[in-house]
Amino acid sequence: MKANDQFNNSTSTWVKPLCGICFALMVIASLAMASEATNFSGNWTLNNEKSNFGNSEFRNAANTLKITQDAAKIIIERSGARRNGETYTYSETITLDGKECENTINQDRKRKSTANLSADGKSLTITSSSSMERNGQTFEMKSSEIYTLADKVLMVDVTSSSPRGEMKNKLVYDKK
Repeated sequence: MKANDQFNNSTSTWVKPLCGICFALMVIASLAMASEATNFSGNWTLNNEKSNFGNSEFRNAANTLKITQDAAKIIIERSGARRNGETYTYSETITLDGKECENTINQDRKRKSTANLSADGKSLTITSSSSMERNGQTFEMKSSEIYTLADKVLMVDVTSSSPRGEMKNKLVYDKK
C-alpha cells in the first residue's frame, strides 16, 4: 500500500462522519430557529391613544382580541362594536402553513385568509378577502394584517381595500 493510499483511507474514515455531524447540526439549528417564531397568544385590548386610524372616520377595529396560537394554527377572536352600537364577537382559525382557510365572520359573511410567518419568525401576515353585499350590489373587500410583538404590545398594521378606496390603520393592543 502506498503512503498516499493510506492517507486517503484514513481521511475518508473521519471525513464522512464529520460531514454527517455537520449536517445534523445544521438541521438542529434550523429547527431551533423555526421554533423561535413569535407567539401572539394572549388577551389584548385596543389602545386608542397609541393607535393611528388614518383618515378613516369609522374606527373599524376590534376593541379586544383573544389570540391562541400553536405551531400549526392561530385562532383570533375579535370583539367590538358596530356603527349602530351593537356588539359583535367572531372567531377565525387560520393555519400557519400558507394554505387558504375559510371562516364565517359578521354573522354570515365568508372570509378567505392565508397566514405566513416572516422568515425570521418575528411577524405574521394574514391576507384576506371577502364578498359583501350592500344595496343589492356585491363587492369584494381585501385586507392585509401584519402582526408584530414588542414588550407586551401587539401592533397590527392593517391595509384594506374596497370600492370605497384604501384604508390604512396602525392598531396598538396592550396585553391584559
